[in-house]
Amino acid sequence: MKYEGMVIRPPSEAGSLLLQVTVGCSHNKCTFCGTYSGEKFRIKTFEEIEEDILEASEYGRIERVFLCDGDVLIMPMRKLVPVLESLNSNIEGLERIGLYANAKSVLRKTPEELVTLRNLGVKIAYLGLETGNDDILEKINKGVNSRQMVEAAGRIKEAGITLSVTVLLGIGGKEKSSEHALDTAHVLTEMDPDYVGALTVMVIPGTPLYEDQMAGRFELPDKFGFLEELKTMIAESDFTNCFFTSNHASNYLPVRAGMPQEKDKTVALIQRVIQSSNRDILRPEYLRGL
Repeated sequence: MKYEGMVIRPPSEAGSLLLQVTVGCSHNKCTFCGTYSGEKFRIKTFEEIEEDILEASEYGRIERVFLCDGDVLIMPMRKLVPVLESLNSNIEGLERIGLYANAKSVLRKTPEELVTLRNLGVKIAYLGLETGNDDILEKINKGVNSRQMVEAAGRIKEAGITLSVTVLLGIGGKEKSSEHALDTAHVLTEMDPDYVGALTVMVIPGTPLYEDQMAGRFELPDKFGFLEELKTMIAESDFTNCFFTSNHASNYLPVRAGMPQEKDKTVALIQRVIQSSNRDILRPEYLRGL
């Protein structure tokens, strides 16, 4: 398998074959993200991709494939469909194809095209909401507002694709912590995703967010401030059937809970940790990472 630059995947795709079909991210302007810094976005040729698919076909049974990098759905259908067809033809035992879903790219696909992708095996999409607050979305240069996020989520679900949404604890800074948590909870309720993954912001040197922090324009909440946001997002959200996690390595308190059945228990747990003010029960800094 041939990879270029930084290749990332969701934690839940740890056991998947990583197939790189694009390099970098077509947006690549989010102020908090340094993953593709200095990397020019491009779509790999079908010949490059198929060479990797044919190599993978020799590995034996592969149940899951994750398409990298950050913005696969930007690919026109005339380029994406042949890749999916090749995967289905050559990979034995393939049950699920996953990818990151940029809201702008989702909205460029028609509902019928998204159904086509579902029929070709795309069964889960990971949408980075980050926050439900429009002011923060604009400040972090996400490129879409909360209404567009909700619309993109709806299209994914209507196509029959499992929706996993990512939010960022602390992305509003200390100043907008409460608004960020409440607005995110409200947008999550509208989206009603199958999965929510809460990550905690880690300010990366070289990013615009890092420059804001160094200049005093951005201040992170403290450790228990992050937990207050997590508690609010869970307490103020209403889900039909969602698995909510904060077990990413960036988080101070791992949480795994089925919603709505474990909502009250989870909120109570987080509140007890906050009230304890005991930093020893939180993940130490040296174990945190992206």
